[in-house]
Amino acid sequence: MCGVFGIHAPGRDVARLSYFGLFALQHRGQESAGIAVSDAGRVTVLRDMGLVTQVFSEQKLRGLRGQTAIGHSRYSTTGSTHWANAQPIVHHGPARTVALAHNGNLTNTGELRAELLRSGARLSSTSDTEVIAALVARDERPLEEAVAGTMARIEGAFSAVLLAEGKLVGFRDPDGIRPLALGELEGDFLLASESCAFDLIGAEPLRELRPGELVVVDADGMRAEQAVETRGGGALCIFEFIYFARPDSTLRGVELHGARVRMGERLAAEAPAGADVVLAIPDSGTPAAIGFARASGIPFGEGLIKNRYVGRTFIQPDQGLRERGVRMKFNPLAEVRGKRVVVVDDSIVRGSTTRQIVAMLFESGAEEVHVRVSSPPIVSPCFYGIDMAGEDELIAAGRSVDEVREQIGATSLAYLSLEGLQEATRRPADSFCRACLTRSYPTRIPEDLRLAKLRFERTPA
Repeated sequence: MCGVFGIHAPGRDVARLSYFGLFALQHRGQESAGIAVSDAGRVTVLRDMGLVTQVFSEQKLRGLRGQTAIGHSRYSTTGSTHWANAQPIVHHGPARTVALAHNGNLTNTGELRAELLRSGARLSSTSDTEVIAALVARDERPLEEAVAGTMARIEGAFSAVLLAEGKLVGFRDPDGIRPLALGELEGDFLLASESCAFDLIGAEPLRELRPGELVVVDADGMRAEQAVETRGGGALCIFEFIYFARPDSTLRGVELHGARVRMGERLAAEAPAGADVVLAIPDSGTPAAIGFARASGIPFGEGLIKNRYVGRTFIQPDQGLRERGVRMKFNPLAEVRGKRVVVVDDSIVRGSTTRQIVAMLFESGAEEVHVRVSSPPIVSPCFYGIDMAGEDELIAAGRSVDEVREQIGATSLAYLSLEGLQEATRRPADSFCRACLTRSYPTRIPEDLRLAKLRFERTPA
């Protein structure tokens, strides 16, 4: 997924503001973090493995001086979890030096990467992000034209912020799969993956970038153009509404907390359960659990305690870490003993978290555990920035609801319908990418994407 942030604000501490912006976007990626600053056109970058607070100290922030900055928090989908793939990535080309932070996943990385290598480009990472940076850095046309030309060549999902020639550039793919918003702080312009980043630093959200739009901010102000033609009404990732984006963010004019509460209310109507208490799998399942309890009349209770010093287990880079993280993250209260409980979560992807939580609740004395999910079954992998790899990892792919129930060990299991989910968003179906739920993708998906995200890693000698 990743979080991106950008600011052009001469006279302000742009590195520190970027730090706070990334802090607000930490939920989007926990593997690495970085900030690049431009001082009169000279780019300096600091990036490392770890959380935002682990990468940056007061001393390091003081060393990042400039008028413009971009930042990134990484969740890997192409390229392994190591320093070379941390962002912002800086690429020195014959036309210019480019620093780039990218949220999304390209679907034609292989062919573009091969072309760049044939033309003599030196690529130091194995991520698709450097491919974008290299294309812009090697294009001899003026910066805006180079970025627009690159946008026309890359395919898949991309919301990105870029530093070059002292300018801040933001751009979004023609389907608008990943979010990117424009904000203002007392006359200075900012870009961020989500509006919650603006809230933290006191900036005002202005609008979301349109699919295919290019925004440039420099000493002359802000200007925008439709760089590539959009396709239909856009295809914002529905998983942003279900899970990824923070509940206090607004997407497509809809506050996500309210949408998730409505998902829970509709779920209660579609799949009622006889129970004594409604529990959330915190924190992402909490709004839907509140809605379920409100609509069903079953009391809402806190039966699972979350250790908030453990990150989001879904976005751990491998399955072993995800499974070990579940018991570190959740612990049931004795309150569940002798109770029939409804456990509400936002989604079931691989099933590892749900299976262990159901087992823990039964071990703590729950009589029945009814699992309710505020999204439809996830049946197909994502190729646009969510690490779902292949269908063999998706518990609902190829299984009936009752077979999934058996796999997780629950008393009963029910999902929200696709129609119910769509109604809760209050936006039309054709404005979303719902491929993980429907197997219908908004762009072409080459067969080689069935390979692992590590396909560009060097083979050991």
